Amino acid sequence: MRARPVSPSLLVEELADRIASEPRDSWLRVAVDGAPPTAPGRLADELVTPLRVRGREVLRVSAADFLRPASLRFEFGRTDPDVFYAEWLDTTGLTREVLGPLEPGRTGKVLPALWDSARDRATRAPYVTLPPGGVALVDGPLLLAHGLPFDLTVHLSLSPAALTRRTAVEEQWTLPAYDRYEREIEPSRTADVVIRMEDPRHPAVITQP
Repeated sequence: MRARPVSPSLLVEELADRIASEPRDSWLRVAVDGAPPTAPGRLADELVTPLRVRGREVLRVSAADFLRPASLRFEFGRTDPDVFYAEWLDTTGLTREVLGPLEPGRTGKVLPALWDSARDRATRAPYVTLPPGGVALVDGPLLLAHGLPFDLTVHLSLSPAALTRRTAVEEQWTLPAYDRYEREIEPSRTADVVIRMEDPRHPAVITQP
């Protein structure tokens, strides 16, 4: 694999170009996948305005708003990496409320947030309708592990050493889940776009030889 260094601002412009170049006859479901130290939510937020400038309406969705209730996430304790990997994300809810309605021929009526994990209750967010040609930007960790129906996937990559170094002490228990992710999914090989984020000030776009 080859790494092409880019500035953060150029990275956003290149990604916006890539996303905007996709067909406009239906919706586009984009995953911005990465562990918290790579800040996938920030990158997804930074793509909103450039995509709108390019004529694509955008809906921002965070996987953090589609977690399962605490009684299910913490059934085997609060620091179980296998449960974090496989059970924290409400994949059924995310598919039903966001990804499914954006399939060709569907309504485009989407619920952008389902569960408030801080209060452990439904968000009661209103439904919104994304017009055809619109882009749903979904950020979060481990997004490629669940077979979710994304149209374009962006993976923010970190080496194990960098991930360990940049993960907060109270979150170190999640590291085995990311090790499993690398072994089982190989996101740096399976994602459509891979960006190395060893230093967030100096990202690099990874291309296959």
